[in-house]
Amino acid sequence: MDVKIDSLMLGVVVEKRDSDHPWLDHEWVFVAVIPGAPPITSARVLRQGEGVTQYHAGTLELELHRTEAEAYHYNLTSPMPSLFAVLREDEDGTGSPIQVSLVTASPYEAQDYLDSSEDQVERIQIPDDIRQWIEAFVDTHYSPQEFKKRKRDRLRPEEYKFGQEPLAEIRKRMPVSGEKGGGDDV
Repeated sequence: MDVKIDSLMLGVVVEKRDSDHPWLDHEWVFVAVIPGAPPITSARVLRQGEGVTQYHAGTLELELHRTEAEAYHYNLTSPMPSLFAVLREDEDGTGSPIQVSLVTASPYEAQDYLDSSEDQVERIQIPDDIRQWIEAFVDTHYSPQEFKKRKRDRLRPEEYKFGQEPLAEIRKRMPVSGEKGGGDDV
């Protein structure tokens, strides 16, 4: 069982942008986080402009787990270290136009949500103060495992292998060049 080690409350800011795509009226984009944001019950409009509405969509806990330290390390060493938000449009009429179900620093966890194709996963670059906090966690809890090449077992053709008779027995029945029939067949 994985025990939560550290957490930080983050407000998730998303934008609803008008789209000129023939099949979409709008798109949702994860644009920022607000460290230490207060909990909210429904999305709040932060800014409105032409074709863009920015919302504080929710406040969630960014949890860091010891067993995910390798994923955080991978994220921090990637070309664009990111935070990931899992978004869902309101389908059950709760009043919020968008729901944020998760915010994570693990690219592996984000990939799991992308694989389901039911959720929209968006990313932003990790702000410097949150990056430093994650780096401190990784420094404490991550120790890279040294790669050990597995040695292959030597092949022993005389041995019995998974439902096959030993190769030596098959060879006894095989005809020697120039002979008809096998060696032990009568």
